[in-house]
Amino acid sequence: MAPMAAVFPSAEFRDELARRGGDAAARCYQCATCSSVCQLAPDDGPFPRRQMLKAQWGLGDQLVNDPAVWLCHQRNDCTVRCPRDAKPGDVMQTVRSLMVEKLAVPAFMGRLVGKAGSTWPLLLGAPFLFWVLVLYTVTGLQIPAEIKEYKDIVPHWLLYTVFFPVAGLVTLAIFPSGLRFWNLLGSSGQRSGSFVANLIPVLIEISTHKRFASCDAAASRRWGHFALLWGFVGAAVTSGFILLAIYVLQSEMPLPLLHPFKVLGNLSAVLLVVGGAIVLYNRLVGGNRTGSSTAFDNFFLSVVLLVILTGVLAEAGRFLFPPAMNAWIYIVHLTVVLCLFATFPYSKFAHMVYRMLAMVHERMTRPV
Repeated sequence: MAPMAAVFPSAEFRDELARRGGDAAARCYQCATCSSVCQLAPDDGPFPRRQMLKAQWGLGDQLVNDPAVWLCHQRNDCTVRCPRDAKPGDVMQTVRSLMVEKLAVPAFMGRLVGKAGSTWPLLLGAPFLFWVLVLYTVTGLQIPAEIKEYKDIVPHWLLYTVFFPVAGLVTLAIFPSGLRFWNLLGSSGQRSGSFVANLIPVLIEISTHKRFASCDAAASRRWGHFALLWGFVGAAVTSGFILLAIYVLQSEMPLPLLHPFKVLGNLSAVLLVVGGAIVLYNRLVGGNRTGSSTAFDNFFLSVVLLVILTGVLAEAGRFLFPPAMNAWIYIVHLTVVLCLFATFPYSKFAHMVYRMLAMVHERMTRPV
């Protein structure tokens, strides 16, 4: 007789899952319709039926090392076709938010962002107060009569002093979380091959959002996420080019509108606006096709949209708004950017790391 496997159900996990929007899991009666209609689920490891059962039982310790939680892209064909309206796509989304919190380093930051429905005033208010106090200390919050460059409001050295250390701390925070997750994944299958050799095709797949192409219920989600991804990539590359222009090329600022660096920045802004608009539209009118929204998701989306909105307004504000108004728009922009940076390992941005690792693990555990 095979040895009996021990399971450790957690009522606390079930309660937290329900509180955060995964309460529909209780309606699942394991008909496996969800796994049957999911075009991403492999034949030898279909999901999300099994994960729904684990969620019902409160088996968070088994879900945290389950790659299928992250291989799910919330295409929601499962939710649309579920005969019990158990919303498997939404449940999997909620499980991912709980796993981000469980893996978070330091743990209190994971809890803080995980409970964004009640903690959002602190998450946004703290960086705003930080910028106001720092600028008052450094510049006295003096606003010039004419704003030619934003360094007239916030000196470049101050931006570097704030954002470079924050980027370093975020990297230090996500690395142990990712390493722990990778080690946990190792218990779900024997890997073979090189990590780097398998990472490269995964990054190509992510860059094209290939798996979203198989969506039926939520096909438009691919292009919203695609535009946001490349909009942020373009904005990051533009920032690097601007540093090059300032300190190496000694270019006069602000750059002309037709300067290649400026064009790239503006194209990136267009991608961000279009992507943000698509995602927001899907959230507002998509229903079961695009899934329900939770406080965790709404906070992340709100911060992303605020980054886009305030960035565009700050760019246009030099021509449209009075200096005082434009200065405060820029300060709010720095606030939400700092919030986005600081919460990277604890928000939906962390999906990029965990899903990437799960996809690499999937490739490395395939039969040769």
